[in-house]
Amino acid sequence: METIYRRCAGLDVHKKSIQVCVRVMDDDGSVNQRTQRFGTMTGDLLRLRDWLSEWKVTHVTMESTGVLWKPVFNILEEAFTVWVCNAQHIKQVPGRKTDVKDCQWIAQLMQHGLLHPSFVPHRGLRDLRDLTRERAQMMGEVTRVKNRIHKVLEDANIKASCVMSDVLGVSGRAIVAAIVEGTQDPEALAELARGRLRAKTEALREALEGRINDPHRFMLREHLRHLKALEILVAELEARIDTLWASDAINPPEVREQTPPSGNEEVSGPEPFVPPFQDCVELLDSIPGVNVRIAQTLLAEIGTDMAQFPTGAQLASWAGLCPGNCESAGKHHSGKTRHGNRWLRRILTQAAWAVTREKPGSYLKSLYRRVVRRRGKKRAIIAVGHAILLTAHCLLSTGAYYYDLGQDYFDHLNQERLTRYLVKRLESLGHTVELQPAA
Repeated sequence: METIYRRCAGLDVHKKSIQVCVRVMDDDGSVNQRTQRFGTMTGDLLRLRDWLSEWKVTHVTMESTGVLWKPVFNILEEAFTVWVCNAQHIKQVPGRKTDVKDCQWIAQLMQHGLLHPSFVPHRGLRDLRDLTRERAQMMGEVTRVKNRIHKVLEDANIKASCVMSDVLGVSGRAIVAAIVEGTQDPEALAELARGRLRAKTEALREALEGRINDPHRFMLREHLRHLKALEILVAELEARIDTLWASDAINPPEVREQTPPSGNEEVSGPEPFVPPFQDCVELLDSIPGVNVRIAQTLLAEIGTDMAQFPTGAQLASWAGLCPGNCESAGKHHSGKTRHGNRWLRRILTQAAWAVTREKPGSYLKSLYRRVVRRRGKKRAIIAVGHAILLTAHCLLSTGAYYYDLGQDYFDHLNQERLTRYLVKRLESLGHTVELQPAA
């Protein structure tokens, strides 16, 4: 096989040790191979970097093994071109399985150009990604604590959720706090309602008549304390994200001074337009269902440089938001979506659900209604998320703002077909239809 990289190294990374294989092709075509084991402490990783430098290695490859690759990547990325590859693409051939053979196999695949690197953004974007993922985890924990409070209230025969749209809103928190303090009178609890909830005082009084004991009050008190601490942590994370978002650490130096292309320039070439991070957030915020927080999370996952994903289809495949393709002997089998970036998939489904709740119509909402009739809600949400991701790729590649195609876009795709369908529906209801062209 052809040799692509003359000096490369393969790393088999573990929690406490790293097995390293260096493959160097000499001028006469012979391959010189050396293996050595290192620890995973920072000092060990620095010695590994120096050892690879002595061999004049240019490319280093390792498997994506949980979070174990991150400290190695952080030390080596400044000195070498480091590839983190999908472990499924580096499966060892049948036979003896050892750490030495694994690192040798990785180095051999790398030298012959048989591997493809995973997308790893620069350091500033990785820091933002850590913060946005932590915020998502904390928001999930907030939801779990709220569900525990609902459970305790139900166990105490408090049916507030049947009357209140948000049990932990302003009125709900005041009522729960009064219950914790020992108030049991439904009349007194109902008087704590605020705003439009005052119109439901009678129903609220009936819902707040329960059987509350000391264990219930204790659990409610602890859950409220936990909820408040989580909300403070989420607020601090969001403030930190805003600070990092406004800093220069997010934008690589080579893209900070770029200007958007003119209308006559090609934008699909090998070097697409890379706008600054702040401008990218504004671009994505123009998409229906996408707000500033969702835009920040999207950019933290995919970055601002779409050279990593030459087409929107490749980005959708990487995110796991496109149908699977399993064909054998001319028969199509499962078409379910593959496992991709779960954080990106999660935020896109949230944006898709937000689109379905929008009052004014849009192209994305009409897409949801078009798909949901035939395929159901889950597939329709994936379809809308897929459309949002393709739109984001287009906006980041061109630097243009979102232009909505309109809620009647699908009606004009094939007007004759739609007319036949509507006429057939009316005739099935017992009507005689006669069509006349409008003036």
